Amino acid sequence: MIDQINSKISAKDQKIVIVTADFNHEITESLTDGAMDAFLHHDGSERDLTIIHVPGAFEIPSTVVQAINSLQPDAVVTLGAVIRGATPHFDFVAAEAARGISELSKTYDIPIVFGVLTTNNLEQALERAGTKAMNKGWEVMESALKMLSIYQQISIRK
Repeated sequence: MIDQINSKISAKDQKIVIVTADFNHEITESLTDGAMDAFLHHDGSERDLTIIHVPGAFEIPSTVVQAINSLQPDAVVTLGAVIRGATPHFDFVAAEAARGISELSKTYDIPIVFGVLTTNNLEQALERAGTKAMNKGWEVMESALKMLSIYQQISIRK
């Protein structure tokens, strides 16, 4: 018989850290609200949720390291919004945030989920940070909870 591991979504007794960039605050605030709503919707408790605000997406990876080492969460959700402009700044910030978060997700034994929007314009960012049905913050929190379930099931099989 094939051994299958399927994810479950439950925030009950899970300690989650959200690292959110304040740059493009209108967008990231909506993403953070969506992630919080998802956490609470899936039986999470406010006492198990920590939100850390950083200046921009570039600062997310180093803050994730500090949060993991100091707060010892079960999972980390990263949120930000990098919107393309007239200069190459977008490319550098988006690439470094993605690379940094990706490296950390392979380094630590907890889920670290990428929720940094990289859009061509403000309209696209607003669309992705909209209602719960389309809010990427909600979606990323659910991904973190699913991955946490998967990691826990894998560790049981060791």
